[in-house]
Amino acid sequence: MSEQANPRYAIGIDLGTTHSALSYVDLQASDGEKTVDGVLPVPQLSGPGTVEALPLLPSFLYLPHPDELAPGETALPWSPGGEGFIAGDMARSRGATTPIRLVSSAKSWLSHPSVDRRAAILPHDAPEEVTRISPLEASTRYLAHLRQAWDAAHPEAPFEQQQVTVTIPASFDPGARELTAEAARNAGIHPTLLEEPQAALYSWIQGSKGSWRKQVKAGDIVLVVDVGGGTSDFSLIAILERDGTLEPHRVAVGDHILLGGDNMDLALAHFVARKLQANGTQLDSWQMRALTYGCRSAKEHLLADPEATVWPIVVPSRGSKLIGGSIRTELTRDEVTAFITDGFFPRVEASARPATRTRAGLTQVGLPYAQDAAITKHLAAFLARQTGATAELEGFAGTGGAASAEHRDGGPTFLHPSAVLFNGGVFKSGILAQRVMDTINDWLYMEGAQPARMLEGADLDLAVARGAAYFSYARRGGGVRIRGGTARSYYVGVESSMPAIPGMEPPIEALCVAPFGMEEGTELELPGQEFGLVVGEPVTFRFFGSTTRRQDRIGEVLDFWGPDELQEMNAIQGTLPADGRAAGDVVQVKLHALATDAGTLELVAVSRAGQRWKIEFDVRQQ
Repeated sequence: MSEQANPRYAIGIDLGTTHSALSYVDLQASDGEKTVDGVLPVPQLSGPGTVEALPLLPSFLYLPHPDELAPGETALPWSPGGEGFIAGDMARSRGATTPIRLVSSAKSWLSHPSVDRRAAILPHDAPEEVTRISPLEASTRYLAHLRQAWDAAHPEAPFEQQQVTVTIPASFDPGARELTAEAARNAGIHPTLLEEPQAALYSWIQGSKGSWRKQVKAGDIVLVVDVGGGTSDFSLIAILERDGTLEPHRVAVGDHILLGGDNMDLALAHFVARKLQANGTQLDSWQMRALTYGCRSAKEHLLADPEATVWPIVVPSRGSKLIGGSIRTELTRDEVTAFITDGFFPRVEASARPATRTRAGLTQVGLPYAQDAAITKHLAAFLARQTGATAELEGFAGTGGAASAEHRDGGPTFLHPSAVLFNGGVFKSGILAQRVMDTINDWLYMEGAQPARMLEGADLDLAVARGAAYFSYARRGGGVRIRGGTARSYYVGVESSMPAIPGMEPPIEALCVAPFGMEEGTELELPGQEFGLVVGEPVTFRFFGSTTRRQDRIGEVLDFWGPDELQEMNAIQGTLPADGRAAGDVVQVKLHALATDAGTLELVAVSRAGQRWKIEFDVRQQ
């Protein structure tokens, strides 16, 4: 169970692509919107035999050779003999020189539908002699490290007795959400899941100490732009007034865009490699990986510290002839800001869309990164798709909510935000945040709308963890709650029973099994429809989601939809127990959708006799 009867603390965990963190609210000392909170310093190895307590746990695992470190050099307060792997700061620094033993971006791999996320595939390009682990196991190890760090610091308040929330990208599909919950359970944690952009807004509300109501008003639309290490996540939150009280409602989330700091690190590495090549130095693939990690450090320091103007980069040499001859170069703050600003945040028109290209028939196994690196183009496409997001909300006329898909009568061509909240370490550079603001306000100006304002006071490193802890606190009756429910409508494909026609597959209809905004903790039955469920043999459903079709109700059947309205997601697949029946028997069932308190979505088939079968979201390789 995620709810604990009498917890002392509400805990929030940011399970990030490049950093993880744990924050907490003291439930006994907090009252209403006045909270007593903190961030847990996380003990971790910063070097062989050296443990430091740092506010962030870098989301990296290093898998050392058995003879690489002496006994005791990997000891932690809760593991004197070490754990056979290294997590955190030392993992990141050591992996920069030995990248074949470094596990990174486990969170991105956890959401990758085309690989077996329970299989030992990381590091994905490591040689055979390196022991690999699964994305699920890597995520479990980060969470277990945070749990053990808490228990070491708070023996009087064991972790398992606290109220815990773990964050996920808003764009995670049900399979990735369930895998995150599974990783947490494997680490001894039973959490609620919370979307990261919501967590960022919760943190902003908490940090304002009640003054957030002076920065937003009823009728505002807050755009949360969250660019982290692995993803770009967009959410829209409308500010409503109910009985004289302001109430935030999450009304839209973006698609899963694998585009973030990792892409910027790689792009900077190629930028530096071209400079080296111009001077006659050619890097191999191993050195390129080391260079990428060096560029990550350069980017983080140069963007975060206005006083830093130059950052040195050292690329290890290869081969006995080059011992002591490591390649040395540098990046300047001007180079980094200009390269990232123009490449990832170009000023484009509101009509701009991400470019797509024809893919090669064969490709390396890797993460499905976005094809277009321009985050502002992805943002323009998101706002254009959400013109109807506020159409049914009182007090939102003229914001783009009433615009039709064809933009009749010169209506808005995109939803008009009135405030923007930034999240993610990328925006430590005020230049990048200002570029996004300038671009959005150019779009608004061209449609005669008022400029949007930037919400101040965001904590870019710790906002998600702090907001998750505040959410855990708010769930127990304190503070402010953001309303919203499920971020998408969900559909199952139903194959037509038409006679066979040569050269033509039976058409697929989309059956709505969970409507947009379905509240957590509710279970809905598809009205008046029964299906034949095969037991004892594998069953498969095609699965679709939509962030734009908000009016569809459970049980509604679509026989046609536009190319941008529904996106096919992972299949729902599993072999259901026969329960005394013969394998292959068909049982008459009704389908129920269950939005769990933990933040996951389940489908349940219920027979006339009351038997229930959970239809698992497929999180295995197809």
